[in-house]
Amino acid sequence: MPIDNDYFKNRQKQSGGNNNGGGSYQPPFEPPEFFKNLGKKAGFIYAVVIIIAVMFVAKPFVIIESGQVGIKVTAGKYEAEPLRPGFHLYIPVIQKVIVVDTKVRLINYRTVEEISGFDSGIKLNPAINILDARGLPVSIELTVQYRLTADGAPNTIANWGLSWEDKIINPLVRDIVRNVVGRYNAEELPTKRNEIATLIEEGMRGQIDELPDTPVQLLSVQLREIVLPPKIKEQIERVQIANQEAERVRYEVQRAKQEAEKRAALATGEAEARRIEAQGRADAVTIEAKAQAAANKEIAQSLTQNLLQMQQIEVQGRFNDALRENKDAKIFLTPGGSTPNIWVDTKDKSRDSSINK
Repeated sequence: MPIDNDYFKNRQKQSGGNNNGGGSYQPPFEPPEFFKNLGKKAGFIYAVVIIIAVMFVAKPFVIIESGQVGIKVTAGKYEAEPLRPGFHLYIPVIQKVIVVDTKVRLINYRTVEEISGFDSGIKLNPAINILDARGLPVSIELTVQYRLTADGAPNTIANWGLSWEDKIINPLVRDIVRNVVGRYNAEELPTKRNEIATLIEEGMRGQIDELPDTPVQLLSVQLREIVLPPKIKEQIERVQIANQEAERVRYEVQRAKQEAEKRAALATGEAEARRIEAQGRADAVTIEAKAQAAANKEIAQSLTQNLLQMQQIEVQGRFNDALRENKDAKIFLTPGGSTPNIWVDTKDKSRDSSINK
């Protein structure tokens, strides 16, 4: 197949024309008219554009958000002063900034993991398996709230690394829980739950406060569950049932005792009421008898000899009047001549016959 040399011929003609001054050569790229008019300023604008492009690609700045601090590392050396929230510049390649979270974080120790969404501030760890005072296995579930200390963050990351939680919090929690719970028998754990929770939290606070530079702030420790062996749980349930039955019996006995005391109190009250009533009647009779005796005494004291003689005379007068009307009347004189004398009218045959008998 023959080669078409027209393209090369045309290029040679154009080249030759240019050399002879007969034509003009057009470069493959021409700057825009805007840059042609700037003159010497075009170089400055080119430099600004290049700098912006380099900053966009290299990104020599960082923005620290609230709840975070930045740790500037210069040639491998951590600066002691953390970067607070805001805009910060650094030199690429020579420097870098490590952003760490200072918000509240959680570690949940649990037997069964619950899927409740993803959150970088929440860690799920297995429940803490320990042995009680008798060697029986027990599982402890709890939640620990803590946060990284902002001022000491550079020193903490320099000494412990980014995995500081697994090196500080996790071993400390497991060690304290084993030391505290291991003192008790499994049967005692449910009844001493509050005491155990307090000892665990106090132990953790003491250990964290002893760490140099206080890298972590402990907020709270919540004892969520004490998982006991099945046999121990059954035994505790039986004991609880027995205790409830004993409590019920004690309640019934107390109730019966209270009922008996109530009845005794009622009987005592009724007997006291009857005694008071009888005493009242007796007092009334006594008062009446005393009054009658006093009256009799007054009457007796008033019966003088002269009064009796006067009454005798009055009765004798009435007898004399009666004898004038009835000469058959019978008169009985009391011994000593005391009054009154008794007389009987014999005109009444029935009375006269009864007397004669």
